[in-house]
Amino acid sequence: MTDLVLTTFLKMAFILAVILGLVPVLIWAERKGSAFIQDRTGPNRAGIAGIRLAGLIHPIADVLKLLFKEDVRPAGVHRVLYALAPFLVFFISLLTYAVIPFGDYLEVGGRRIPLVVADLDVGILYVLAIASLGTYGIVMGGWASNNKYTFLGAVRSTSQMISYEISMGLALMGLLLVSQSLRLTDVVAGQGVLLWGFLPRWGFVIQPLGAILFMTAAFAETNRNPFDLPEGESELVSGYHLEYSSMKFALFFMAEYTNLVVASALIATLYFGGWNIPWLPRAVIEARAGVLLPLLLAAHVAICALAAALYLRRVSRERGKFGDARDREPGLMAGVCVLLGLAGLAALALRPWEIGPAGASLLATALQVGAFVGKVVFFCWFFIWVRWTLPRFRYDQLMHLGWKVMLPLALANLVLTAVVVAFV
Repeated sequence: MTDLVLTTFLKMAFILAVILGLVPVLIWAERKGSAFIQDRTGPNRAGIAGIRLAGLIHPIADVLKLLFKEDVRPAGVHRVLYALAPFLVFFISLLTYAVIPFGDYLEVGGRRIPLVVADLDVGILYVLAIASLGTYGIVMGGWASNNKYTFLGAVRSTSQMISYEISMGLALMGLLLVSQSLRLTDVVAGQGVLLWGFLPRWGFVIQPLGAILFMTAAFAETNRNPFDLPEGESELVSGYHLEYSSMKFALFFMAEYTNLVVASALIATLYFGGWNIPWLPRAVIEARAGVLLPLLLAAHVAICALAAALYLRRVSRERGKFGDARDREPGLMAGVCVLLGLAGLAALALRPWEIGPAGASLLATALQVGAFVGKVVFFCWFFIWVRWTLPRFRYDQLMHLGWKVMLPLALANLVLTAVVVAFV
C-alpha cells in the first residue's frame, strides 16, 4: 500500500512538473511566435544581471509582477464566488490529466509501474466529465463580477461549450468503436501495431475526419483563437476575467495554458499514437539498446557541437552590436552547449553499447516518455500557430460551424464507422 501511494505521488509530481514547467515556456513561445508572424521583435527587455536570453526572462518577471500586484476587487461582486472561480478553473484544468498515460511502464526491481496516475476503465468519460466542469468556473467568475461584459463572456462560454462538446463526443465515439475500449491505455496500446505491415495504426489514420473534428472542438473547448469568443477583446474588453487582477487573473491565465497542454496531450494520445514510436516498438528498443544508445549519444554530441559553433559564429559577427550584456549571451549559450556536449562524451566513455537488460528497459521507457512529450510540445506549438494565423469568428459563425457543419459531419462519421465495424 505504501509503495502504491509513493509511486502515485511521484507520477503526480512528474505530471505537475511537466505541465507547470511548460506553462511559462508556452507563454514565451506565444509571444515570440506572434511577434514572428507579425514581423516584430517580441519580448526582449527583461533580464537578470543584464542577460535577457531572447525574452525567456519575461515569464519570470510576469510572475513576480502578478505576485506583488494589488488585488483590486470591484464593488458589488459576489465575494465567495468571485474568489472561488479562478481556483476552480485552474484546479479542474489539472485534474483532467490523471487518466492520460505518458508512457508504457517503468520497471524497477522486477516490478512494472504503469506510467499513468489512474488507469480507469472509463478514462475517456472521466476526461469529458471533468473538462466540462471548467465552464462552471468561467460562468461563476463572469456572473459574480457584476459586469455586463464579464456576464456576456460567461454566457458565450456556456453556449460554446455545449455546441462543441457534442461534436467532440460524437467524434470520439467513432474512435472508441474501433478501439473497443474506454480505457486510454488500451486505446494507446492499440495504436502500436502496423496496418498492412508499414502504416502505424494511429487514430488519425483510421479516423481522419474524427481527428479533425476533435482538434477543432479542442480549440473551442480551450477558448483559443479563432474560438475565443468568451474573451473577445474587440467586443468584451477581455471577457469573463475582465474584473480580475493580481494572482486571481494569473490563475485564469495559467488555466488557459494548462488546458492547452491537456488538449495537446489528448490529441497525441487518441489520434497520434501516444507514447508509441512509429516502427520502433518497445521490444525492438530493448533488443537493440546497445546500438541505439550510442547512436543517440553521438547525435547529441554532434548537435551540441553544431549549436556551439553557430553561437561562436554569432559572437565573432555581432561583437559590440548592442553595447550591453546582450553581447555576452551568444558566448554564454555556446558555453552551455559545450558543457552538454562534454556530458554526452562522458556518457560515451561509459561504454553504453554494453548496456544490460535493466538499462535497456529504462532506455525504452525514456524514449517512449520523450516521444509523448515531443508530440505534446508539437501540438502546443500548433495551437499557438493557429491562434496567430486565423481571425476570430463572429458569434453567429461560431454557432453555424458547431451546429450546421461539425455536428452533421460527426454524425456521418459515427454512422459510417459503425457500418464498417459491423461488416469488417
